[in-house]
Amino acid sequence: MTPAVKIIETEILSKNWYTLKKITYEYSKKDGSTEIQNREAYDRGNGATILLYNSKLNTVILTRQFRLPTFINGNETGMLIEACAGLLDKDNPEDCIRRETEEETGYRIKEVRKIFEAYMSPGSVTEILYFFIAEYETSMKVHEGGGIEHEQENIEVLEISFREAVDMVATGRIKDAKTIMLLQYMQLNQIL
Repeated sequence: MTPAVKIIETEILSKNWYTLKKITYEYSKKDGSTEIQNREAYDRGNGATILLYNSKLNTVILTRQFRLPTFINGNETGMLIEACAGLLDKDNPEDCIRRETEEETGYRIKEVRKIFEAYMSPGSVTEILYFFIAEYETSMKVHEGGGIEHEQENIEVLEISFREAVDMVATGRIKDAKTIMLLQYMQLNQIL
Protein backbone atom coordinates (compact mmCIF):
# COMPACT_ATOMS: atom_id res chain seq x y z
CA MET A 1 0.00 0.00 0.00
CA THR A 2 1.36 3.40 -0.97
CA PRO A 3 0.46 6.01 1.65
CA ALA A 4 -1.14 9.28 0.60
CA VAL A 5 0.97 12.30 1.48
CA LYS A 6 -0.14 15.91 1.36
CA ILE A 7 2.42 18.67 1.91
CA ILE A 8 0.94 21.31 4.21
CA GLU A 9 3.86 23.69 4.70
CA THR A 10 7.50 24.02 3.70
CA GLU A 11 9.79 26.28 5.72
CA ILE A 12 13.36 27.04 4.65
CA LEU A 13 15.59 26.73 7.72
CA SER A 14 18.89 27.38 5.98
CA LYS A 15 20.14 28.22 2.51
CA ASN A 16 23.75 28.62 3.52
CA TRP A 17 25.55 25.80 1.70
CA TYR A 18 22.53 23.98 0.28
CA THR A 19 18.89 24.01 1.36
CA LEU A 20 17.58 22.68 4.67
CA LYS A 21 13.77 22.57 4.79
CA LYS A 22 11.28 21.77 7.53
CA ILE A 23 8.28 20.10 5.94
CA THR A 24 4.90 19.63 7.59
CA TYR A 25 2.72 17.05 5.87
CA GLU A 26 -0.35 14.91 6.32
CA TYR A 27 0.39 11.20 6.13
CA SER A 28 -2.20 8.44 5.63
CA LYS A 29 -1.40 5.40 7.77
CA LYS A 30 -2.20 1.84 6.78
CA ASP A 31 -5.23 1.73 9.09
CA GLY A 32 -6.77 4.61 7.07
CA SER A 33 -6.23 7.29 9.70
CA THR A 34 -4.10 10.35 9.02
CA GLU A 35 -1.60 12.23 11.12
CA ILE A 36 0.41 15.40 10.78
CA GLN A 37 4.18 14.90 10.76
CA ASN A 38 7.18 17.25 10.62
CA ARG A 39 10.54 16.32 9.14
CA GLU A 40 13.65 18.16 8.04
CA ALA A 41 15.14 17.39 4.65
CA TYR A 42 18.51 18.55 3.36
CA ASP A 43 18.54 19.17 -0.39
CA ARG A 44 22.06 19.25 -1.75
CA GLY A 45 21.29 18.00 -5.23
CA ASN A 46 22.06 14.61 -6.74
CA GLY A 47 25.55 13.23 -7.21
CA ALA A 48 27.69 10.61 -8.88
CA THR A 49 30.55 8.41 -7.73
CA ILE A 50 33.01 6.15 -9.52
CA LEU A 51 35.56 3.47 -8.81
CA LEU A 52 38.44 3.48 -11.27
CA TYR A 53 40.13 0.11 -11.65
CA ASN A 54 43.05 -1.32 -13.59
CA SER A 55 42.52 -5.00 -14.39
CA LYS A 56 46.15 -5.52 -15.48
CA LEU A 57 47.61 -4.16 -12.23
CA ASN A 58 44.66 -5.15 -9.99
CA THR A 59 44.59 -1.61 -8.58
CA VAL A 60 41.97 1.01 -7.84
CA ILE A 61 42.09 4.79 -7.58
CA LEU A 62 40.73 6.27 -4.36
CA THR A 63 41.00 9.70 -2.77
CA ARG A 64 41.74 10.98 0.72
CA GLN A 65 40.42 14.28 2.01
CA PHE A 66 39.23 16.07 5.14
CA ARG A 67 35.51 15.65 5.88
CA LEU A 68 34.26 17.90 8.70
CA PRO A 69 31.16 15.82 9.57
CA THR A 70 33.36 12.78 10.26
CA PHE A 71 35.70 14.90 12.38
CA ILE A 72 32.90 16.20 14.60
CA ASN A 73 31.55 12.64 14.90
CA GLY A 74 34.70 10.98 16.24
CA ASN A 75 37.12 10.65 13.30
CA GLU A 76 40.25 12.03 15.00
CA THR A 77 41.87 13.41 11.86
CA GLY A 78 38.74 13.99 9.80
CA MET A 79 40.49 12.35 6.84
CA LEU A 80 38.39 9.93 4.84
CA ILE A 81 39.40 7.52 2.09
CA GLU A 82 36.73 7.38 -0.58
CA ALA A 83 35.86 6.89 -4.22
CA CYS A 84 35.84 9.95 -6.45
CA ALA A 85 32.47 11.70 -6.34
CA GLY A 86 30.72 14.99 -6.94
CA LEU A 87 27.43 16.79 -7.35
CA LEU A 88 25.75 16.79 -10.75
CA ASP A 89 25.62 20.61 -10.97
CA LYS A 90 22.99 20.44 -13.77
CA ASP A 91 25.06 17.88 -15.74
CA ASN A 92 23.81 14.41 -16.53
CA PRO A 93 25.42 11.75 -14.28
CA GLU A 94 27.86 10.49 -16.95
CA ASP A 95 29.22 13.94 -17.81
CA CYS A 96 29.43 14.83 -14.13
CA ILE A 97 31.47 11.78 -13.21
CA ARG A 98 33.87 12.26 -16.12
CA ARG A 99 34.43 15.88 -15.02
CA GLU A 100 34.85 14.98 -11.35
CA THR A 101 37.21 12.12 -12.18
CA GLU A 102 39.54 14.43 -14.08
CA GLU A 103 39.36 17.22 -11.47
CA GLU A 104 39.91 14.95 -8.47
CA THR A 105 42.15 12.16 -9.79
CA GLY A 106 43.80 13.63 -12.88
CA TYR A 107 42.58 10.77 -15.09
CA ARG A 108 40.65 11.56 -18.27
CA ILE A 109 38.29 8.66 -18.87
CA LYS A 110 35.86 8.18 -21.70
CA GLU A 111 34.01 4.93 -21.04
CA VAL A 112 32.01 4.76 -17.82
CA ARG A 113 29.54 2.07 -16.81
CA LYS A 114 26.59 2.88 -14.56
CA ILE A 115 26.02 0.02 -12.16
CA PHE A 116 23.16 1.33 -10.00
CA GLU A 117 21.74 4.34 -8.17
CA ALA A 118 20.78 4.70 -4.52
CA TYR A 119 19.43 7.07 -1.90
CA MET A 120 22.33 7.35 0.52
CA SER A 121 20.63 8.77 3.61
CA PRO A 122 16.87 8.77 2.89
CA GLY A 123 15.88 9.71 6.42
CA SER A 124 17.18 13.25 6.02
CA VAL A 125 18.90 13.88 2.67
CA THR A 126 17.14 14.05 -0.72
CA GLU A 127 20.21 13.03 -2.78
CA ILE A 128 20.24 10.16 -5.25
CA LEU A 129 23.79 8.97 -5.95
CA TYR A 130 24.62 7.41 -9.35
CA PHE A 131 27.30 4.72 -9.11
CA PHE A 132 29.83 4.07 -11.91
CA ILE A 133 32.91 2.01 -12.58
CA ALA A 134 35.54 2.57 -15.26
CA GLU A 135 38.80 1.03 -16.28
CA TYR A 136 41.86 3.28 -16.24
CA GLU A 137 45.39 3.07 -17.61
CA THR A 138 48.45 5.13 -16.76
CA SER A 139 48.26 6.79 -20.20
CA MET A 140 44.93 8.38 -19.21
CA LYS A 141 46.55 10.52 -16.51
CA VAL A 142 46.57 14.13 -17.74
CA HIS A 143 47.54 15.89 -14.48
CA GLU A 144 48.09 15.22 -10.78
CA GLY A 145 44.47 15.68 -9.70
CA GLY A 146 43.69 17.03 -6.26
CA GLY A 147 40.47 18.89 -6.94
CA ILE A 148 39.58 22.48 -7.73
CA GLU A 149 41.12 25.19 -5.57
CA HIS A 150 38.16 27.61 -5.77
CA GLU A 151 35.96 24.77 -4.46
CA GLN A 152 38.37 24.49 -1.50
CA GLU A 153 39.26 20.92 -2.44
CA ASN A 154 42.51 19.46 -1.17
CA ILE A 155 42.40 15.88 -2.36
CA GLU A 156 45.14 13.26 -2.21
CA VAL A 157 45.01 10.64 -4.98
CA LEU A 158 45.71 7.04 -3.92
CA GLU A 159 46.48 4.14 -6.21
CA ILE A 160 46.27 0.93 -4.19
CA SER A 161 45.78 -2.75 -4.83
CA PHE A 162 42.22 -3.96 -4.91
CA ARG A 163 43.03 -6.51 -2.20
CA GLU A 164 44.39 -3.78 0.07
CA ALA A 165 41.26 -1.68 -0.49
CA VAL A 166 39.03 -4.62 0.47
CA ASP A 167 41.19 -5.23 3.56
CA MET A 168 40.86 -1.54 4.48
CA VAL A 169 37.09 -1.98 4.60
CA ALA A 170 37.45 -5.02 6.87
CA THR A 171 39.82 -3.19 9.24
CA GLY A 172 37.78 0.02 9.31
CA ARG A 173 40.30 2.19 7.46
CA ILE A 174 37.66 2.74 4.77
CA LYS A 175 34.37 3.83 6.36
CA ASP A 176 32.74 5.68 3.47
CA ALA A 177 29.50 3.97 2.40
CA LYS A 178 29.71 4.71 -1.33
CA THR A 179 33.27 3.36 -1.48
CA ILE A 180 32.34 0.22 0.41
CA MET A 181 29.40 -0.35 -1.95
CA LEU A 182 31.61 0.05 -5.04
CA LEU A 183 34.32 -2.28 -3.70
CA GLN A 184 31.72 -4.88 -2.76
CA TYR A 185 30.15 -4.61 -6.21
CA MET A 186 33.58 -5.34 -7.72
CA GLN A 187 33.98 -8.34 -5.40
CA LEU A 188 30.50 -9.75 -5.97
CA ASN A 189 30.85 -9.44 -9.74
CA GLN A 190 34.45 -10.71 -9.73
CA ILE A 191 35.66 -7.77 -11.78
CA LEU A 192 39.08 -7.73 -10.10
